[in-house]
Amino acid sequence: MTTWLPMESNPDVMSSYIHKLGVSKDWSLIDVVGLDEELLEWVPKPVKALILLFPCSEAYEKYRDAEDEKLKQNPPKYPDDLFYMKQCVHNACGTIALVHSLANNKDIPIEEGILQNYLKAATSLSPEERGRTLEADEAFTTAHHELAQQGQTAANPDEGANHHFVALINKDGHLFELDGRKSAPVDHGETSEGKFLNDAARVCKEFMERDPDEVRFTVIALVPKQE
Repeated sequence: MTTWLPMESNPDVMSSYIHKLGVSKDWSLIDVVGLDEELLEWVPKPVKALILLFPCSEAYEKYRDAEDEKLKQNPPKYPDDLFYMKQCVHNACGTIALVHSLANNKDIPIEEGILQNYLKAATSLSPEERGRTLEADEAFTTAHHELAQQGQTAANPDEGANHHFVALINKDGHLFELDGRKSAPVDHGETSEGKFLNDAARVCKEFMERDPDEVRFTVIALVPKQE
């Protein structure tokens, strides 16, 4: 499996990244400073996606294995046009979370460029083939590595990343967790544009509650850019 440089959870750098990929500068990524309702009120609306960064601890991996077994035994139904891809590149989870967030919000303009070209090539493919297409995409690979080198922490591809990014999005009134390491999208139930942020925050809290001894969690929101 190909290995990329690990991505840092830095919303300013990630915003620059999506703009380089061709996303309208009317949209950006920001830190969510807290998941309590009163703090969520300060997050600009509408929130199109939450991206959760969390540690790949022993407790999480045990939970993921059990959940994935259930997904394999009872494959979930999800919309045909939901864009979901498998992770076929080490350390690509940050880029994949961004692709999941943007590809499933069709009202966010994407100009001709790296992301639009990738989506044109990958939309009709299987989740596995989408992952392989990303792995072979030289322009995307270069853009990711340029981003990773802009972080505040020196990136080393030989060091195994001990954290993972996943995306939470609202698709057709359901809250989906999109994680390229899992067998399928995870449906967390009904939601709406008005309720999405609070519903997605609840899912983030569930991640944290499963690993109460950990503090290395970060939540980033895809929102309209603020002047």
